[in-house]
Amino acid sequence: MRAQDLIFRRHALADGMTDPELRRARTTGQLVSVAAGAYLDSGHSAALDPGGMHRARVAAAVVAHGGGIVVSHASAAVFHGLDVGAVTSLARTVADVARSEFLDEAVVIGDSALRRGVVSIDDVRAVLDRHGRRKGIGAARRAVALFDERSESPGESLSRIRMRECGMPAPDLQHEVRTCGGAFVGRVDFFWERWGVVGEFDGMGKYRFGSGQAGDIVAREKLREDAIRDTGLEVIRWVWADLGRFDAVKARFERACARSRRR
Repeated sequence: MRAQDLIFRRHALADGMTDPELRRARTTGQLVSVAAGAYLDSGHSAALDPGGMHRARVAAAVVAHGGGIVVSHASAAVFHGLDVGAVTSLARTVADVARSEFLDEAVVIGDSALRRGVVSIDDVRAVLDRHGRRKGIGAARRAVALFDERSESPGESLSRIRMRECGMPAPDLQHEVRTCGGAFVGRVDFFWERWGVVGEFDGMGKYRFGSGQAGDIVAREKLREDAIRDTGLEVIRWVWADLGRFDAVKARFERACARSRRR
């Protein structure tokens, strides 16, 4: 993690962003708060272990104070790559986040920790059991009940929460679509077997390359979707903006279910 990877509120506002846009970016998991007025994008934060997050927080403090502070003690040890007891275990970190953060952020971070295989759901639950009746324990248990290591991105984690909130049936995750003969067609984000519907979250990051490369990716994705439809499945898609208006995705899903039933 480099200091230039940090995103500061004052700089974002100067570049034309608004506070509501920053809050929305936090809610959707695009930005992760590391200190007051300092953020990392989801890609950088997901790659950091607890020591890396500690370094990010210290770097944010150094930049915020114009470099006029000295890093010492445990923080200095973390910067030097030493093992220290000042950083909580991953299970404790995930449990603390579940107690203190909004549901969206808790589930995004919990899914990420489980997906990376650095902590188990049983480890997190054991920490919560030891917390007894601490503040936020009920919210933490509700968040932990939603963790799923099969979600492969913040957008997929948030999509599952939105589905639950708007009353959509729970899908299977990372389902392999195959032809009648068993040939592999593709692995999809969400699958509703009963209704014959596939759901795909488009984070759009895969399209942000040079124009030629992006065009090739879009073309391959179109061929992949056509192959999925050829197996008799309906396909719906949504993007980041839809996470704030998920009723539209629900309506898309219901129309796909209706088309599937008419076959």
